[in-house]
Amino acid sequence: MRSIRLLFGLALISVCSMAIADDSVNAQQIASQGLSRGVAPCSSCHGPAGLGNTAGGFPRLAGLGETYLREQFDAFAAGQRHNPIMMPMARALTSEQRAALARYYSLMPAHVTSKSAEPTEISPAVTGVGASLARHGRWNDQLPACEQCHGHNGVGVGDRFPALAGQPAAYLASQLRAWQHKARPAGPMGLMGSVATQLSDSDIDAVSQYFASRPVVAERSERVEESAHE
Repeated sequence: MRSIRLLFGLALISVCSMAIADDSVNAQQIASQGLSRGVAPCSSCHGPAGLGNTAGGFPRLAGLGETYLREQFDAFAAGQRHNPIMMPMARALTSEQRAALARYYSLMPAHVTSKSAEPTEISPAVTGVGASLARHGRWNDQLPACEQCHGHNGVGVGDRFPALAGQPAAYLASQLRAWQHKARPAGPMGLMGSVATQLSDSDIDAVSQYFASRPVVAERSERVEESAHE
């Protein structure tokens, strides 16, 4: 009987060890291989370097703030931010795994090749409306400039205000509309919920295309500063 209890105990320890090992899969493995419990590799949508996929509208994760990324992963898991792909995968991850992924992607380089880092050419109409909203806002509608929080050219500021530069226009537009419909948390001080409601469909398309055309840079600004208006 004692030997049977010993064998049972060893088997139980083995099962628990396997569970712990599964939960401790590192972020790089999750990003490149996924998990057996319904988590696809992050790289299948966001690319092997986390730089996103413009054609598919999947955003760049590389180089975004760790706190911002962790909050987004947790919001998907809690159902506060809606997305049919991300919600079930975030729920399948442990809190520790979501934190590890946030740190992993925050430390990845955001820069791209010198050729692709050059601003793409966009139409004068988009430049006019998009650039004006980005740089100056529209104070008659109590709309601050996007760059006041997200930095000059949308490079991102600190750990809470993510880069907009170089993100797919379709992604940026979908998120602004998500804020309009309260389909994702409104962010620090509820700013984005308030801003998005002041934008028309044409405003959203213009500012999204403008920031999509901006060059991606390697580093974020470290603090919120008044934007250098051009």
